[in-house]
Amino acid sequence: MQRLSNKNSRCRECSGKNKSEMIILGIETSCDETAASVVVDGKKILSSVISSQIDVHHPYGGVVPELASRKHVEAIAPVVNTALSDAGIDSKALDAVAVTRGPGLVGALLVGFCFAKAFAFALEIPWVGINHLEGHVNSVFLESDPPPFPFVALLASGGHTSIYHVTSHTRYELMGQTRDDAAGEAYDKVAKMLGLGYPGGAAIDRIAKKGAPENISFPRPFIDKSTFDFSFSGLKTAVRRYVQIHSDDYLQRIPDIVAGFQEAVVDVLSYKIIHAAMVKRCDHVAIVGGVAANKRLREKIRHDAEQKKLTVHIPSVELCGDNAAMIAAIGYHYLKNGVVSDLGDDVFSRVKI
Repeated sequence: MQRLSNKNSRCRECSGKNKSEMIILGIETSCDETAASVVVDGKKILSSVISSQIDVHHPYGGVVPELASRKHVEAIAPVVNTALSDAGIDSKALDAVAVTRGPGLVGALLVGFCFAKAFAFALEIPWVGINHLEGHVNSVFLESDPPPFPFVALLASGGHTSIYHVTSHTRYELMGQTRDDAAGEAYDKVAKMLGLGYPGGAAIDRIAKKGAPENISFPRPFIDKSTFDFSFSGLKTAVRRYVQIHSDDYLQRIPDIVAGFQEAVVDVLSYKIIHAAMVKRCDHVAIVGGVAANKRLREKIRHDAEQKKLTVHIPSVELCGDNAAMIAAIGYHYLKNGVVSDLGDDVFSRVKI
């Protein structure tokens, strides 16, 4: 169980509540993390608790949906209680609940979604179902120096790699998206192919530091296209083909293989987001989602953006992965505008924003 707490998070004394504040409980169970967070006014984190299932899924090289759902059932109540305790409040101090509605694994989503419904109903407070992808885009607003509107955002998380022109907290124009494997999926599949374990992104990022990307050059898919779409399936196939050709000694070349693979991915991601910003004439870009935790990607985009005099906004590593603080953050803006969910609402597995 992981906790992220703002050292200056206590915005009020337990004995009294500032009525101008909106205190929201966020809940996130879209995949393999059970998360809960208490956030004030969509930007101030009182507590953030994440119970990870990496050890559960590691032997299988990926997330097993049925196991994920069962672990969410076991963890949801303790995680929510811990988040409230860490925030120094009880449930009666909450103004609303925001919960991930999708996209994600349906069984996993249902655990958090149904819990949030019952929790809000029992407390007689409003609740709102949130698009998980919108949560990632809004994660940059939990940092001290968020981007002004409009800005261009690269969202790379799990099965999603997309570029958005963001004009408000709740308004996005989709500029491009993956046509097959997302960046995160390519990382996991290449890591599994090479026997590096799960999750693949962290393993490749770590091992790539020992290799030299210039030793093995892989293709940069779609980097010379006018479209902002992505395609990483061919890159994954190129790695597989290299392994087949060098079957006798590829194990000794793994650091160079993953370094070359990673450099190809970050080259494409950086080119696309910088190009999108230039087309939209935006001075600010944001990189969000689990892949945004990748150190080489952060370095590459910051370097390339500096050449174009662009300002880069990237959440802290703790806020790049799935977390409930980002769900509470975007939930605040919907709730403030009177958008609430009802008991008849359901989850969804796939959606685009």
